[in-house]
Amino acid sequence: MVRTLIESLLDQKAYPEPTSEISLTETHVSYIFLTDHFVYKVKKAVDFGFLDFTTMEKRRFYCQEEVRLNCRLSPEIYLGVVELREAPKGATFRPGPGKVIDYAVKMKRLPEGRMLGHLLEAGEVGPAEIARIAQVVGEFHLAAARGPRIDDCGSVDAIGATWRENFRQAEPFLGRTLPLADHLWLKGWVEEFLGAQTTLLAGRVTDGFIRECDGDLHAGNICLTDRVLIFDCIEFNERFRFIDTAADIAFFLMDLEYAGHRELCATFLEAYRRVTGDPVPTELLRFYQAQRAFVRGKVTSFRLADPELPPEERGPDTDVARRYFRLARGFALRGRLAPSLILTCGLMGSGKSALARELGFQLGLKPLSSDRLRKGLAGRAAAPAAADGYLGGIYSAAYNEATYRALLEAAERALAAGESALLDATFRRKADREAFRALAQRLDVPFFLLETRCPEALVKERLDRRRHDPTEISDGRWEIFPQQKAEFERPEVGESIVVDSSLLLPEAVDRALTGMGLWP
Repeated sequence: MVRTLIESLLDQKAYPEPTSEISLTETHVSYIFLTDHFVYKVKKAVDFGFLDFTTMEKRRFYCQEEVRLNCRLSPEIYLGVVELREAPKGATFRPGPGKVIDYAVKMKRLPEGRMLGHLLEAGEVGPAEIARIAQVVGEFHLAAARGPRIDDCGSVDAIGATWRENFRQAEPFLGRTLPLADHLWLKGWVEEFLGAQTTLLAGRVTDGFIRECDGDLHAGNICLTDRVLIFDCIEFNERFRFIDTAADIAFFLMDLEYAGHRELCATFLEAYRRVTGDPVPTELLRFYQAQRAFVRGKVTSFRLADPELPPEERGPDTDVARRYFRLARGFALRGRLAPSLILTCGLMGSGKSALARELGFQLGLKPLSSDRLRKGLAGRAAAPAAADGYLGGIYSAAYNEATYRALLEAAERALAAGESALLDATFRRKADREAFRALAQRLDVPFFLLETRCPEALVKERLDRRRHDPTEISDGRWEIFPQQKAEFERPEVGESIVVDSSLLLPEAVDRALTGMGLWP
């Protein structure tokens, strides 16, 4: 019955204004119909515990709430609540004698090309755009409502209850999108944080940082036109709006990291702090970023429980949910990592770069690639894979020395600034590794050497696959693998953390984290 009604709303005649086409976007809580100039959002009759849209009266009420609350930031977008009526062929948004069978929020359609998610993907977002968003969010937070009832939601008990609810609701997905070990460890980490940070959390309440916020502040809900338009806030549960302003911006900052734009987070924080005067303590921000990533993992997992989810979407959604849960754990782990020098080490095709990327994703570090640095030094950063012979051209002894010297200098700059350095390189020579170990000793920081190993058949498969990848920057290929293997100076037993890169990548990262003392 529901699917028949939904299909009837893909007919142009179901709408009061002319439209050349209609498209449907479906979330775990809504059906969203897009016409040429408008958007109609129909709430699903679902109950997730934290959200209950099971009756038409509730859906009408929350449609009205959605319009009211979103008018705080973007009143020009929200046009009101409209009736969905019974029609001979199903349903219609046209006024008429048909029985009212539901309600929808009607909005102006925003330009797809100006949505922040698309702009980030296209590389069209820089510090200026991020500062504009921080200005709007900061001013919104300064004006947001507060009071005793709102303050209650900032208590340790309330925050803990929300986390425990998230943990319970994620339990059906244990072993599917969320490993049991991660679930149990995060539960312990949250309880430990809440117990140790009672003074910090109480101070946030006293200082007025618990406010009626947006609650769903991420790139998908922001459009950059002549002004910053922020829409689709949380309307269905006050607990998710009555939050610390740090929790509100944590969603946006987590989303930037997930999309691979961690470099923009500092710009946002600097501008936001300037507007609001809120210091936003790092440990508090990480706590809420972990929560936001966990919620996104949970909500994405909810889609997998929908029997009507197309089979072709199940695999991608599963991957997305797992990645969000890994990021949640990563935010929690970051507080355990002192500024450190981390090196990868291994033969070409052994999985060094994949390990570095995933480890960097979880720990908030941008790997510095010797391949990219080498080609930058040679002025060939955008060039296709080089045809130089082994140890020839930009792989000569002189280029190797220049590349590793530049890596060493970059590592020292990062460590001197109190940051960790993650270097993605072969480190085939013991002398090169010792130079970096000496740097770590001189600066008195932890040193980790992650050595990747896997069967040669897998190395060949990876190197052959690279030939067809236009984005691949490495020049490693199977023809020269034997030469590199013959002269590779393997670390001695106990000198490195050996990682079996034939494992699934998350498992390989767990091995590395365990060797680094960050994971049980």
